[in-house]
Formats: sequence, structure tokens, C-alpha cells
Amino acid sequence: MNKIKNYFSSFAQAIAKGDIWVKLSLIIMGAGYFGRKQIARGILMTLLEVGVLTSIFKVFMPYLSKLNTLGTVQREEVFDILTMKKTVNDYDNSLLILLYGIIAILVIIAFIALYIGNIKAVYRVQKMKEEGEHINTFMDDITSFKNERFHITLLTLPSIGVLLINIIPILFMVCIAFTNYDENHQPPTYLFTWVGIKNFVNLFTTSQTITFGYAFVRVLIWTLIWAVVATATTFLGGILLAQFINHEDTRFKGMWRTLFVITIGIPQFVTLLLISKMLGDNGIVNTFCSNIGITDFFKTIGLLNPGDAFIPFLSKPGWVHATIILVNIWIGIPYQMLVATGILMNIPSDQIESAKIDGANKFQIFWKITMPYVMFITGPSLIQSVIGNINNFNVIYLLTSNYKTANMAMANSHANEADLLITWLFRLTNEYSNFKMASVIGIVTFVICAGLSLLTFSRMIGGDKEGVYR
Repeated sequence: MNKIKNYFSSFAQAIAKGDIWVKLSLIIMGAGYFGRKQIARGILMTLLEVGVLTSIFKVFMPYLSKLNTLGTVQREEVFDILTMKKTVNDYDNSLLILLYGIIAILVIIAFIALYIGNIKAVYRVQKMKEEGEHINTFMDDITSFKNERFHITLLTLPSIGVLLINIIPILFMVCIAFTNYDENHQPPTYLFTWVGIKNFVNLFTTSQTITFGYAFVRVLIWTLIWAVVATATTFLGGILLAQFINHEDTRFKGMWRTLFVITIGIPQFVTLLLISKMLGDNGIVNTFCSNIGITDFFKTIGLLNPGDAFIPFLSKPGWVHATIILVNIWIGIPYQMLVATGILMNIPSDQIESAKIDGANKFQIFWKITMPYVMFITGPSLIQSVIGNINNFNVIYLLTSNYKTANMAMANSHANEADLLITWLFRLTNEYSNFKMASVIGIVTFVICAGLSLLTFSRMIGGDKEGVYR
């Protein structure tokens, strides 16, 4: 709050104590520079002011004025008897109104910040002249952007890219969550409008007509279980595999590494699509299991019903969850093995030798020295892995693209038992055009990922652990 207060108080001070050139800069942004004979900077600021104000009133204002309703005139086609052609009325496009409205607000905020900063800058130039200090020429400014302010030069284009590619789409998605943009309100034919927090309420509502609450709880639970189990199994499996390959009694180390690394070289989507076909109800794995009696054995021990003709690896709840985790272990462990190999080679040897002298066995060394060291080093990577698995679209979607749910409450919300939040979001947008609920789920997913990142990062690698492993 103090920073905000000082920001505006310095602006007010510049206006109050500024001379005529500072006050003229309130109208013409380049006036203060013209008065100090900084002609080039004055021209640039004036042209920038004219360009921004023109774009606001000529381009953005028609959309900004309709942002509160997102449009009221729906598209209509009228047959003109005189021309024997169909004509379209001057209709509103809710999608463009929302997009250009968001951009307009960002442009106005940026212009206000630039306007305030310009008045402060002009006032600083006035003070420099009164104190007899050197005032930079345009060439001096160019030189400074090549030297002491070169970081600003480097960051300008990436910052603009982040704004255009990340910030604006995120704001657009957040705004969609507060509208009724779905399959029944598709621009440009139809309008959509603001509905407040109705969509968020629907996400947590379970009734005869709205089952999003029922589906959301189950999809969220499976998403979190999947993220934790998938990360833990590949992480521990990778460490154990690296320990096995790097053990002094293991022969042909290079061959073992090569065999596991080959799985990384094959494109993941190829592997997943192939496995989904192999584990299908009529796939080669089911045929093999039926021929050698595994299917009948599962019926005997109660894992399958007597009438089942195949093992439902990818077609029934429980089975599909276990299959997904096992397949992910196969494709995930080799990568973690490579990471763990590099880390294990850098464990301080003096700590291991000291532990051996103190009488520690191999398991104690692994549990007390190796694992804490690996956990500390891979802390950020583990966080990234959990978040990545929450949003692991490929494994889930490619393996379960043909999965059909028998749960009508799940089907009513266009979800199924194998879905993660990210795949549910994809189905809502790509298959059912329910953009409003997909946006709500996207926001919830972001909140979960951000919360987990902050919590685990602070707990796992916080403190003064750096000195222990130096």
C-alpha cells in the first residue's frame, strides 16, 4: 500500500511543482521534451499518444462500449426481393466484443501507467536542468539501451510475447468462465452473455439435471491419485533401476542403459496408441490371456464375472486405472533412470565412506544418505512431475480415447471414470463445445497446480539444506 501511495503522491508532486512544460505534458505528452530541446523523444511520445488514443476511440471503443452486455443484436439473414440475394444485418459478435474489450482494458491500463511515468520523467528532466546536470540527448538514450539498460532492450520483445501469447488468452479464458458460452450460444450466429458465478456453482452442484458436482469430485480424486502414484512409481522405479545398473556387480551396464533408453527414443504417442490396441477387448493381449487360461483364472478368483469373455484392461473402472498406471511406469521409468544416474554419480563420496566406517549397511546408506540427497536435488523436478501428471493429456487420452462410461451421471456431464481434469476439459471443448464449463475447470486446475507447487516447493527444498550437501 505504501508503494502505491508513493507512486501516486510523486505524480501529484510532479504536477504541483512542475513548470509550464510539465503541465503542458498533461495534454501533449511530448511537450515537456520539446521544452528541454529533446526533440526526438518529444516526437516519439507525441506520436505514441496520438496512436494509442486513436486506436482506443476508433478501434476498441465500439467493442468496449458493449462489453457489459457482450452484444444485443443477433445475426439475421434477410432475403432482399429486389436483389434476390440474402443480406446480413449489422450484428454483434460476442466473441470479438470480449476479446477486443480485454485488449482495450489492457491498453488503457498500460497507457495510464505510461502517462503517469511520462509526467514524472518530464519533472525529473526539469529538476536536472535546474541543478545544472547533464540531460541526455536522443543518441545518449540509444547508447544507454545498448549498455547499462541493455536488460530492458532484451526483455522488451519477450515481455510483449508473454502478454500476447499468455496473458491475454488466460484473461480471455477466465472471462469465458463467467459467461454462458456453450453449444447453444455459438458466435457469430448466436450471442452469449455474462452469467456471474453460475458456472462455478454448477461445477459443485449435483441434482437430477446438473451432475457436474458428482463428476467433478470423482474426476478430481482420480486426478490427484494419478498425479501422486504416477510420480512416485516412476521416481522410485527410476532410482532403483539406476542403482541396479550402476551396482558394482552388474555386468553389461551399457547394454542395460541402451535397452531402456530405446523406449525414450520412440515417440510416446506411437507407443501409447500401440498399447491401447494391444490391450483392447479384442486385442492381442486378451487373445493371449484367453489362450493360456489367465482369463479363466481371473474368473475363478473373482476378478472377472463368469460371463466376461475378455479382461477389460481399458473398458471398465478399476481395470483402466491400474492399466494406465502400469503403462505409465513402462514409459516413465527410463527417463527417471537417466536423471537418477547423473545424480547418483555426484553423491559426496566422503559421506558414504563415513557411513560405512560407522557400520551402516547398504540399505541404511541408501535410505539415510542416497534418498535425502536425491530428494533434495530433484525437489523442483518432482514438483514439475506432479503438475505435469495432473495435466498429462497424452497418456490418459491416447489410452482411453475409446472408453465409454456406463455411469449416466458421469455421461450427463460428458466425463468418464478415466478422465483427468485436463482430458475432461478437452472433451467439453472439442466434442461438446461447452466452453463455459471447460473454462471453469481450467481455472480450478490452475488453482490446484499453483497451490501444490507453492506448498511442496516450500516444504521440500525450503530451509538451510544447501550446506548439508556441499
